[in-house]
Amino acid sequence: MSAPDTREFLSAFTRIGLLSFGGPAAQIALMHKVLVDEKAWLKEQQFLGALSFCMLLPGPEAMQLATYTGWKLRGTLGGLIAGLLFIIPGAIVIFALALLYITYGAQPWAQAAFLGIKAAVITIVALALRKFASKALTSPLGIAVALAAFAGFTAVGAPYPLIIVAAALTGALFMRSNAPPDTTPASPQALTKTLRTLLIGVLLWLTPLALLWALQATFLTELASYFTRLALLSFGGAYALLGWMTQTVVQDYGWITTPQMIDALGMAETTPGPLILVTQFVGHLAGYGQGGFALMVLAGLLTLWMTFTPCFLWIFAGAPYLEQLLAMPRLKGALAAITAAVTGVIASLSLWFALSVLLPDHTLSSFNWQAALLIGTGVLIAWRSKASLGLLIGGNALIGLALAAISGAI
Repeated sequence: MSAPDTREFLSAFTRIGLLSFGGPAAQIALMHKVLVDEKAWLKEQQFLGALSFCMLLPGPEAMQLATYTGWKLRGTLGGLIAGLLFIIPGAIVIFALALLYITYGAQPWAQAAFLGIKAAVITIVALALRKFASKALTSPLGIAVALAAFAGFTAVGAPYPLIIVAAALTGALFMRSNAPPDTTPASPQALTKTLRTLLIGVLLWLTPLALLWALQATFLTELASYFTRLALLSFGGAYALLGWMTQTVVQDYGWITTPQMIDALGMAETTPGPLILVTQFVGHLAGYGQGGFALMVLAGLLTLWMTFTPCFLWIFAGAPYLEQLLAMPRLKGALAAITAAVTGVIASLSLWFALSVLLPDHTLSSFNWQAALLIGTGVLIAWRSKASLGLLIGGNALIGLALAAISGAI
């Protein structure tokens, strides 16, 4: 494998960043097409091993896979460039969508369109739940972990971090894989180099939080602190994290509302890049609610920094140990149990979102028949379009507008 020249490297990863729509499965397929089939920069086994490694880490696996490939091809600078090119196009689009949402979101026509988007989001989360369940719930213990996570999150209100830790311990103890590793682990790099990488990365990551705390910027400190914790526990992607974000930023902090959270996911689904960019949208809305447009921009940038900086850190510190990590049966068991628990959390999220849209006042008398109809059209569009997200979201938004026009709401 020869390292590509700078122009070819930038062209390939710019293309991946601009075309990375459709969630992690589509993004990983795109990277496989470009990096393995077209460019042959990675062999099939290298690509699959790197993907398995990235799935062990908290954070968006597709973005971290791009970062790992850049690191593999051109060192730390290459990893930074590849990862940033995967994030930046979507971040720009999210900023523009947040501006439009804040400016026009209260208009009747916008509310009608967003009702269609909310209904589409319920369908999208249900599809994600089905995909997660088919992969994660392959044993009686996995099913039990998922049910326990659902009950703990829905009925008891157990904190998401506690659910993840409990699942990891359960998996490490009782779901170990005894299958031999695919490759023989290579000798690791010097520990001092890894420690230096960790020290530099942690300092870069947490310096904004320390400065905000010293300046007594209460809202921004709380925002940075929360998304720091979220970055450490972001297993299972944005769908799982939305449950925790709803629990925290809506119920505990009161920064945004549940309908705004659903809208945020709908907006993030329409952009290239990792779906976890939904956190940036949440940051923008929270910042605007606390202090107008200037704080909106600053909160969004801060959220991006706290969410994505550790993703680079995990890769640069852990990539040299890829073979060793993949050969650890307890780690594989912990990941399997975490994935099962995430399935339960996503099921809780699906129920929460559906009830919030169908029963906005949490009473049967507030049942929204238009929302129920739009959920039905969302399912139909998803079935007919084979779950094309752009068509699902756009089509349901147009149907929402049509229903509002027929009823005289706009």
